[in-house]
Amino acid sequence: MSGLKMPALDQDVLSRRTQIVASLSRIVPGEGVVSNEHEMRVFESDGLTAYKALPFIVVLPETVQQVADVLKYCHGENIKVVPRGSGTSLSGGALPLEDAVLLVMSRFNRMLEIDYPNRCAVVQPGVTNLGITTAVEGEGFYYAPDPSSQIACSIGGNVAENSGGVHSLKYGLTANNVLGVELVTIEGEIIRLGGKYLEADGYDLLGVITGSEGLLGVVTEVTVRILQSPETARALLVGFPSSEDGGQCVADIISQGIIPGGMEMMDRPAIHAAEDFVRAGYPLDVEALLIVELDGPEAEVDYLIGRVEKIAKQNKSSTLRISTNEEERRSFWAGRKAAFPAVGRISPDYYCMDGTIPRKQLPKVLARMRELSEQYDLRVANVFHAGDGNLHPLILYDANIPGQLEKTEEFGADILRLCVEVGGVLTGEHGVGVEKRDLMPEMFTEDDLKQQQRVKCAFDEKHLLNPGKVFPQLHRCAELGRMHVHKGNVQFPDLPRF
Repeated sequence: MSGLKMPALDQDVLSRRTQIVASLSRIVPGEGVVSNEHEMRVFESDGLTAYKALPFIVVLPETVQQVADVLKYCHGENIKVVPRGSGTSLSGGALPLEDAVLLVMSRFNRMLEIDYPNRCAVVQPGVTNLGITTAVEGEGFYYAPDPSSQIACSIGGNVAENSGGVHSLKYGLTANNVLGVELVTIEGEIIRLGGKYLEADGYDLLGVITGSEGLLGVVTEVTVRILQSPETARALLVGFPSSEDGGQCVADIISQGIIPGGMEMMDRPAIHAAEDFVRAGYPLDVEALLIVELDGPEAEVDYLIGRVEKIAKQNKSSTLRISTNEEERRSFWAGRKAAFPAVGRISPDYYCMDGTIPRKQLPKVLARMRELSEQYDLRVANVFHAGDGNLHPLILYDANIPGQLEKTEEFGADILRLCVEVGGVLTGEHGVGVEKRDLMPEMFTEDDLKQQQRVKCAFDEKHLLNPGKVFPQLHRCAELGRMHVHKGNVQFPDLPRF
C-alpha cells in the first residue's frame, strides 16, 4: 500500500486533467486545489484503511458559492465527485476514486449561531461532533449523538452516515437530532430543508438526506438540536461470567421499561485492551462488561439504579460498581470510548464491523460469532451499543500475511448475514459505503434496490455524486423509469423469514 502511485495517464487524459485543475483553481483560488501526488496521499483512504485509492484531484472550498460552482462545473463536464468530511468513515463512504474530484469540506469549520431559546445550533459541516458540545456546555447544554470518534468526526459526515453513539439509545441517532440542512445539488443549486422547528410541511426530504452517504447532495450547513444537561447522571459497571449473561441482562433491562441514557457492552478481549490502554479500573476476571448510565432527576436515577442492580444480579453478575461522582462516571466511559484505538495496540490491523440486531437475539448472535471466530481462526473483540442492538465486532488480522484480509472480509460478511438472518439490518450507523455494498442483496430484492436508485436519479441523474457506493449495480436512470408504487404503497424490503 505504501507504494501506491497515481495511475499512468495517457496524453489526452493528462491534458484534460490539466484543464480541469485550471478551471477548478479559478473557482477555488489560492491553495484550494491540490493535484500533486504527494500532497494528495493524505486523502487516499478514510477510516476503512484496508482500501486505498489516490483521488484524481482534491478541492477544498471555503464558501457555499464555491461548492455550488464546483458542483455545477463538474455536472457540466460529467466529472464524478466524492464528498469528504473528516475522513473517519468506517465503511469506505469517503473512499476517493481515481477518476473523481474529492470535495473536502474540512474548511467549513465554524459555529454560525447558538440559539439557546430555541435549543438549537447552526454549524458548518466541518465542525467536529464534540465541538458542538464544547461550545454549549458552559450554558448547561450538549449535543446528544456521540460516536466514539466524536473528537475528530465532522457533523457533515454524521449527517451523511446517520451516526449514533453511546447516548443514542435514549436520545436518538443523528436523524433525531438534526432540524435542518443547507444542501447543494450536483447542478449547483443551493436549497434548504427544515429549520429551527421540529417538523416541516411536505415530504420528509430532510429524512431522505440524513444517511444518504453523499449520494444526493453536499451539505454545507446543519441545524442541530441541543439538549439541556441532565440534573444527575450515574453509571453502573457490571461484570458477567459470560457474554450470554450480559446480553440477557440488556434484554431484561429494556423489557422492564427502563431506557438508560447509555448502555454499552464489551467482551473479554476488548476489556483487557481498554484497561491496558486507559487504566479505567475494569475487572479483568469477567467475560463481559456492561456499562449502564442512568440520567434525569436524582430521585429517579437512584430508584432506577436499584432496579438495574437487581436485574444484573438475576443475570449472574459477578461484579458491580456504581459511580459515586462525576469523575468516576467519566472513568467508566473512558475505556469504552477508547476501545478502538486500544484494540489497535494488540493487533497489526483490525476490521471494524457494524450491524444491528433485535436485542433479544444478542445471546444467540454472540455465541454464533464465537463459532465463526474459531472457523476462520481469527480473533474478535466485541464492543457495541448493546441497548439498541448495534454491534461493532473488531476482527483482528495482519494485512502483511497473504490471504488474511480476504479471510477477514469473508468473516465480516458472515457476521452481517447473521444480523439479517435474525431480523436485523446490515448497518446501524457506519453506512453501507463500499464495505457492505455487495451485501445489499442479502437484505433487499432487485426491485427494492431499483426503487432506491430512483430516489438517487431524482437528485443526481448522471450518477456523478459518490458513485460506486451503496448500490451493488447501477442502472441508468432512463432504464429505471419513474418512481412507481405497488398495491397502493411504496414497495418495502422483504423481511427475513424464520
